[in-house]
Amino acid sequence: MIRLESTESLPIIDFTNFGDGTSSEAIDIGKQLCAACRDVGFAYLINIGIPQSQVDDMLAWSSKFFSLPSETKLLAPHPKEGWNHRGYSGVGTEQVSQMVFDATQLASIRASAPDLKESFDIGHSSNPSIRNIWLPEAILPGFRAAAISFFDACTWFQREKLLRALSLGLDLPRDFLWKYHQESENQLRLLHYSGAPAEVFARGDKGRIGAHTDFGTATLLFQDDVGGLEVENPHGSGQFVHVPPLSGAVVFNVGDLLMRWSNDALKSTLHRVRAPPSSGTGMVPERFSIPFFMSADRDVLIDCLPGCWNESRPKKYEPVTPGAYVDMRMNALY
Repeated sequence: MIRLESTESLPIIDFTNFGDGTSSEAIDIGKQLCAACRDVGFAYLINIGIPQSQVDDMLAWSSKFFSLPSETKLLAPHPKEGWNHRGYSGVGTEQVSQMVFDATQLASIRASAPDLKESFDIGHSSNPSIRNIWLPEAILPGFRAAAISFFDACTWFQREKLLRALSLGLDLPRDFLWKYHQESENQLRLLHYSGAPAEVFARGDKGRIGAHTDFGTATLLFQDDVGGLEVENPHGSGQFVHVPPLSGAVVFNVGDLLMRWSNDALKSTLHRVRAPPSSGTGMVPERFSIPFFMSADRDVLIDCLPGCWNESRPKKYEPVTPGAYVDMRMNALY
């Protein structure tokens, strides 16, 4: 039985019976997933095949990394180029600039209060064009191996289940979307949001991360139990709804490229991170999360997906390569 339950904010989709994507149950799961993508752009996914123990272990490694002194973390610095998403970025290095490319507007955003977060970015270990940037192994023994293993587990789920489910839900051949994701342009990001007094957030001049959408195909978000993720109501109210952590679940959301690819049939929804509702007037605890950003191969040509356009619903966008599109967006962040 396929399970698409409803919490206050997001549907829950159970991958237990997806298998290799050839059964009628797999097709049903794909349909449920795409229904959530059309309506909200977000969903909780459960039983995806990545053990919770591995998720907990990676969150623990993230905590160990961010507890290191700043000068130690900066031994693996994020390059100045916005497109080269590897290594450590301190608080205030990245500013979210949602679809803003005007130089004056960008300068204003960069001069504003920074998002209260620091990050460490990891790509595929065999990517020849963008190399990973690691701390010396002796500083944090085992960290590199754990991060690579977790990256590989996320890539396995993307290849064997998630992209197949999306393809089936769109009435496409099972491996249609995977054909565009052969080069592993994905990115794993460890995120740490510092603890702070609740009044800092209440003033409205600082946030953990401002409202934004994700650039690529889709995102998986693993997180601790602190909370604070909010998703905008996609039906025009402009209100944000808290998305509480759900034990054993990963949060999934559609990215901008997949929305464009689907001729806006699937929604890439604004989201942000604020103080969790339960923080009251005391200290807002630190928060750890791990997004896995999925991206299509840089040089493939992305045109409107079959079945997402016709004479009465013409194509809205010109074909584009993911590399050109994502680079434009990345360079606006730094």
